[in-house]
Amino acid sequence: MALAERLTNLGTETAFAVSMAAADWASKGNRVYPFHLGDINLPTPANMVDAMNKAIAEGKTGYCPAAGIAPLREALAADTARRRGLDYTAANVVVQPGGKPVIGKFIQTVMNPGEGVLYPNPGYPIYESMIEYYGGHSLAYRYVQTDSGFAIDLDHLRSLITPTTTAIIYNNLQNPLGCESTPAEMQAIADIAIEHDLTVLADEAYFEMRYSGESHSIASLPGMAERTVILYTFSKKFAMTGWRLGAAIAPQRIAESIAKLNTNDESCTTHFVQAAGVEGINGDQSGPKAILAELQRRRDAAWSELAQIDGLVCPKPEATFYLFPKVTDLMARMGFDEVGAFATAALHHTGVSFCTRKHFGRPQPGEQDHFVRFAYSGLSVDDIHEGLSGLRSWIESV
Repeated sequence: MALAERLTNLGTETAFAVSMAAADWASKGNRVYPFHLGDINLPTPANMVDAMNKAIAEGKTGYCPAAGIAPLREALAADTARRRGLDYTAANVVVQPGGKPVIGKFIQTVMNPGEGVLYPNPGYPIYESMIEYYGGHSLAYRYVQTDSGFAIDLDHLRSLITPTTTAIIYNNLQNPLGCESTPAEMQAIADIAIEHDLTVLADEAYFEMRYSGESHSIASLPGMAERTVILYTFSKKFAMTGWRLGAAIAPQRIAESIAKLNTNDESCTTHFVQAAGVEGINGDQSGPKAILAELQRRRDAAWSELAQIDGLVCPKPEATFYLFPKVTDLMARMGFDEVGAFATAALHHTGVSFCTRKHFGRPQPGEQDHFVRFAYSGLSVDDIHEGLSGLRSWIESV
């Protein structure tokens, strides 16, 4: 029995592959510190759990509209519009079973086979996977190191554009780098999109996951709302990674097409989960504030430990829950020339499990430096200190 050829183009979320190695090491009786997966080991706010239970008790366990229930679409439209200074209605909102489905549905909606889509690399690996699965040309734009972190290589991005390039994926507050655009960089991306008539997927999964400053959306810039689809997710702000609730917020014509894909793909997003989402947006906000405060404590703990390691260079991002340090000098001092071997040795000697740059898209030609990613959202402050101080001790002992 032959399988469809397009499956050969389908990638995966490579952090889960690291999870398998960590789980195997733990199954042998070893302690593992899971810095590899961006899950959140904090409870979903109680008022949202209560809203879900109430919806189940009221019998909201059947089908509901493909685009989402009206109260959630209205709440998302109002909240997104207020935070971004835009004018959205429920007609712009299509509820999804998580943020991730927005990526594939965006690509299906705006890209024909053979057309090109620009996407960040390093970046979330599902971008590359979905572009290639649906027959597109994956055009990976790169980042360059700066004194404060990373910036998009705008010249490189422009060089990738051809007459068949149709869209760009833009992830400000970026996974895995933790970086965000300056106002000038965001405006440059907007100018490129307008000049080349590109549709934009603004992955804003971490829009409200920041410890200082204020987030801005590319959709808010002149001429951009009509060509931008915002990826919204409840996973981060509300610690709902396993609930699977998100939305596409889009120009109405695109929203209608995505809703049609919902009908074909999953019929609808779970009704009682959507009821929790309504409460999350409209109800008491003390839960999300507590989640963010705890993540900031974890950020500070992880960064303070990594900053003490000689040969490791780590910016301190003001958003997301990732650290992306450069380990080139450290690896050279320890005698490692391959970052995967370094990660495996760290797991086996210290129990600290993390992803490497290679888990976030194919390395760009000419890349010389080595990077790793630490996600600190799934560990307590005490475990962060314990795990990373052990990592430091091992590094210093070699």
